[in-house]
Amino acid sequence: VVDFIIHSVNDVLKKEFGRSISDENIHILDPFTGTGTFITRLLQSGLIKQEDLKRKYANELHANEIVLLAYYIAAVNIENAYHDQIQETEEYQSFEGIVLTDTFQLGETHESEKLFSEMFPQNSARVAAQKKAPLRVIMGNPPYSIGQKSANDNAQNQKYNKLDGDIAKTYAKLSTAGLNKSLYDAYIKAFRWSTDRLDPKNGGVIAFVSNGAWLDSNSTDGFRKALEKEFSSIWVFNTRGNARTQGELRRKEAGNLFGGGSRTPIAITLLVKNPNTKTKKATIHYHDIGNYLNREEKLVIINKFKSVSNAEMQWKALEPNTEGDWLNQRNEIFETFIPIAPDKKFDVNSNSYFVPFSLGLASNRDAWVYNSSMNELKKNITKSIEFYNQQRIKFQTAKSSEPKLIGKNFVSYDSRKLNWTDTVIRDLEKNLKYEYENSSEYTSLYRPFFKQNLYFSKNLIHRKYQQEKIFPTPNHSNTVICVSSVGSNKGLAVLISNHIVDLHFNGDSQCFPLYYYEERQKNSPNLFDAPSESEYIRRDGVSDFILERAKKIYGKNVGKEDIFYYVYGILHSPDYRATFANDLKKMLPRIPLVDEPRDFWKFSKAGRALAELHINYESVPAYSGAEVSLLQNPKTAELFDFYKVHKMKFPKKDQKDKIIYNSKITIEKIPAKAYEYVVNGKSAIEWILDRYQVKIHKDSGIKNDPNDWAIEVNNPRYILDLILSVINVSVQTVDIVNGLPELKFEEKIVETV
Repeated sequence: VVDFIIHSVNDVLKKEFGRSISDENIHILDPFTGTGTFITRLLQSGLIKQEDLKRKYANELHANEIVLLAYYIAAVNIENAYHDQIQETEEYQSFEGIVLTDTFQLGETHESEKLFSEMFPQNSARVAAQKKAPLRVIMGNPPYSIGQKSANDNAQNQKYNKLDGDIAKTYAKLSTAGLNKSLYDAYIKAFRWSTDRLDPKNGGVIAFVSNGAWLDSNSTDGFRKALEKEFSSIWVFNTRGNARTQGELRRKEAGNLFGGGSRTPIAITLLVKNPNTKTKKATIHYHDIGNYLNREEKLVIINKFKSVSNAEMQWKALEPNTEGDWLNQRNEIFETFIPIAPDKKFDVNSNSYFVPFSLGLASNRDAWVYNSSMNELKKNITKSIEFYNQQRIKFQTAKSSEPKLIGKNFVSYDSRKLNWTDTVIRDLEKNLKYEYENSSEYTSLYRPFFKQNLYFSKNLIHRKYQQEKIFPTPNHSNTVICVSSVGSNKGLAVLISNHIVDLHFNGDSQCFPLYYYEERQKNSPNLFDAPSESEYIRRDGVSDFILERAKKIYGKNVGKEDIFYYVYGILHSPDYRATFANDLKKMLPRIPLVDEPRDFWKFSKAGRALAELHINYESVPAYSGAEVSLLQNPKTAELFDFYKVHKMKFPKKDQKDKIIYNSKITIEKIPAKAYEYVVNGKSAIEWILDRYQVKIHKDSGIKNDPNDWAIEVNNPRYILDLILSVINVSVQTVDIVNGLPELKFEEKIVETV
């Protein structure tokens, strides 16, 4: 990979600038050098002429590294590579182009540039020399990190005010994505820093091997738009390898260039800034390495190509659309449909299907707030609250006695007892006492067909979003259609629930409720009201706008529930999902109102039937064709032990007609058809196998045993019955979906806003 990048850079320099790596004043920087592989391989490549070698080594090669040990190793590697190349014997010459620094700090405040200067005085001189160099080539492998997972890490990402500001003014400004956190990922910062650092007069080349998610991510649309504007030509070699996919897509992505060291797709990118090019937008050359290739096969292909200039690569010219899509571009028809979500939540005048919507709850401490056993849940929460209050008192005591030493260092970040987040830390600093609340005990759907006890408290749930308005108390009923948020690699995921759901219930779940609730305080309580009693007013989640629109087309008998289930029905349509697969990865659904009333009612009735199956899945009769084999008959006194699971599995990876439930029970003759019902990249049956196994949380040591749920509902056969029911749910779902009306989108079937 490194050799491919080096030779590609040399060929692009020749093509675009009439220069080569060996030429004078072609300054080259590896800003994240690690152990010096890029510079070492460059010296060994033969691309630097013998007569240019001394000048290049002494003046025009630069490398940065922040880790001290890697810095020393890189220096030795580069020096050895140089001395192996020079022909005459001469005194050992150290490599003066390497700098011990944080590349992103270069160009920040004066204080930040003093990094390491006191420990290594010569380092400051090297920094100054590098900053004066007119860089024509920046190449390497940027770091990849969005941020710490929790405050327990006690290692927030370094802030770079200028660099972050430059991203905000360019990539973020051009983005239409609601969430653009990924634009501050370290590898994106590397592109921004390098773009600004290239020789402003003569331009140059940036060449990175990096996370390739930016190519098709909804959140990086602004990044792609900026690349089009800021460069004259772009070369992208997509080597795939995205491990965050499932099923057939995962098999197509196959091997990752970095092996198990990365789960992201990997792309080799060359960005050319040629000031003499008059085009307003970059010419984009794209090559996909292909499907089903393992890591070794991909490396062989890269080695064979040697450079982007190889005619065998057969580059494809990309034509981005106005939305910044380079790959998998959206369908223009989709924009004519009515949006499922309002522009502004709870806007009753919105021209959308729904008035409210909300992400599923994000606890940031799932192991603590979810459990199959209510008793275990209470124990875990109680321990966390006690620990928090201890740390709160400790912090406040220190604050009183040593006001100049106030800081988070007084807090014990013990991940076995509590997962610390910014909201909890703010409560601690405010001296807010936590107490256990019985009113926060909910039943939730944590994952598809996997119920859990939930502690839904404002104190220990990191982000509640609008879930309090959808399920204000455990006693309030509701029904929500949950769809995956934009950016999913697994396609549209949709599932209905009558319980509060987790953020990752079926992807990053966006929930569209049948109702929402507004709390109204009683200002003038009567004799029978408790002083703090409040009441909730139920509002319709489906908008008046869509009701009126539907009535005009389908008649006055249409109600909001009919529309609600119409949405659920059409979101299952294979025609809809296939035609607008690219759109549904980048946007929340927009849904047509079909022309024919009979088709509307078919979708609505199918949606009701699907909802009945998916909500009441536990009470659906067992699939009649499946057979349960028992090695022995259970004794009445040992039923819970007999039906206990540890981890269910298939006999072989590709043999799914049989499930080994435990050492005493097997389920056989499961129809292949049942596996056609897929939610968020996984069949419903496989969700059961995945979730109903004993798990121990690594950091906290908390155990979550799904067999406890069987005890909770007083049914020792609960998990076995659940599998048999979900097989039937799956088969019936496939039948209903296959019976949905055909949708032909080349015809006018929509009523636009």
